Amino acid sequence: MGKLSVTAVKAATRQGRLGDGDGLYLVVQPGGSKSWVCRVQKHGMRRDFGLGSASKVSLADARERAREIRGWVEQGLDPIFERRKEQGIPTFREAAAKVLASYRKTWRNEKHEAQWSSTLKAYAFPHIGDLQVNAITGPMIRNMLAEIWLTKPETARRVRQRVGTVLDWAYASGYRDSEAPMRAVTRGLPRQPKKEGHFAAMPFDKVPTFLIRLRERESFSRLALQFAILTAARSGEVRHATWDEIDFDAALWTIPKERMKAQREHVVPLTSPALRILERCNELRLANCQLVFPGARRNAPLSDMTLTKLLKEMKEPYTAHGFRSAFRDWVSETTNHPGDVAEAALAHVVKNKTEAAYRRGNLLEKRRGMMKDWAAFCSPRM
Repeated sequence: MGKLSVTAVKAATRQGRLGDGDGLYLVVQPGGSKSWVCRVQKHGMRRDFGLGSASKVSLADARERAREIRGWVEQGLDPIFERRKEQGIPTFREAAAKVLASYRKTWRNEKHEAQWSSTLKAYAFPHIGDLQVNAITGPMIRNMLAEIWLTKPETARRVRQRVGTVLDWAYASGYRDSEAPMRAVTRGLPRQPKKEGHFAAMPFDKVPTFLIRLRERESFSRLALQFAILTAARSGEVRHATWDEIDFDAALWTIPKERMKAQREHVVPLTSPALRILERCNELRLANCQLVFPGARRNAPLSDMTLTKLLKEMKEPYTAHGFRSAFRDWVSETTNHPGDVAEAALAHVVKNKTEAAYRRGNLLEKRRGMMKDWAAFCSPRM
């Protein structure tokens, strides 16, 4: 029998704790509000669990909830996780929505969320979308991935990673008793064929001739690819470039850290051919548009497939990203420019932590000379 009564609970006004026994307390706050707390101690560890407001939870219900919590603790279970289970275990589809919402603030652009959503909708939801997360087993995941594991290896790996992230969230939230068995799932799948790990790159000695062909016609996509080649920049950095990033007087293009892969501001020295491209884009500039290389839709950048499509139309088996490799090969094989200057031009992160700690500058002036030589190689007659 508890020490408190219904009348005593209603009459309690003095700040502090009133014990009912077996770890159940009525807590009276300075403002007069009252709530229930269950204190449990096991193996020398003491924890308090809130049971709700005394205005909504009766004395009898508080005692019942306290008994339930003590029972879970005795069984070695976590009361917080067990209570979440009682509130309803989400389906994989519902859990994925929560994970996407929590990740939204950490992504640099909307493309990541779109990729997550599209892969889960296409490959995961038809198999496990409507199952509660605690019911999803390793064999289910393995069978789901098996359909695309060999035919779409890169997509399959992304689906595996994203499914694992959702199920790990479910485990951390108390909706699963174990982590996602992704390692075992992978071992249960056949070995994927190895592929070349680099982007298809045009040999650097073919770049000057290719640029002549590229200039035969004029469009924002062709101007963008020329600019990407001359600056050795990533296509995404070029496609999203805005006029406020360009300093014509200083001949510099400053890319904000939000658009850089390494999340660090990157300053690109602009050569005369690169500046002429920008001047031409300025002549073609659309009214009230901040994009240097606008796409077909107003105030929207060129899509990520635009440059790929252009190369295919020109019957070139290379990628836009591969021109960065062509630039790097040119530096290594035909010039005396130091490798660290070339790496800085490519905005690569210094992997050696000790070296990175001592390298404070951005080697801008050295890079300016190197990019001038690259422009002269690419456009000898410009």
